[in-house]
Amino acid sequence: MEKLSELKCVACRGSEPKLTDAEIAELQPQVPEWEIVEQDGVLRLERMFKFKNYAQSVDFTNRVAAIAEEQDHHPLIVLEWGRVTVQWWTHVVKGLHKNDFIMAAKTDELI
Repeated sequence: MEKLSELKCVACRGSEPKLTDAEIAELQPQVPEWEIVEQDGVLRLERMFKFKNYAQSVDFTNRVAAIAEEQDHHPLIVLEWGRVTVQWWTHVVKGLHKNDFIMAAKTDELI
C-alpha cells in the first residue's frame, strides 16, 4: 500500500467524484488519529493537536500553511492557545477526496 504522506495532491477541477464509503474505509487506517466529521452535510477529516503554549501552536499552524501552499490544497485551521484544530475536505467535490487523506498524513508528519 502506498504511503499517503509521500504522495502529491492532484488538482481537483470538480469533475472528480467524492470518495465512496468503501474508499474512505480503505484510506482511514492510514490516518488513524483523524476523525470523520460532518458539517453542513459535508464529510471532513478533523484532528485537534495539543501544544504546550501559544507559540508552539502558531509555529505548527505556519507549517501546516506552508504544506498547504506547496500542495495547493488548503484546510480550515483553528488556532487557539495550546491547540490547533485542522479540517481537510475538498470544497469542489463537497466532501472527501484522496487529497484530503494525503494532506492529513502530511500534517501528521509535522508533529
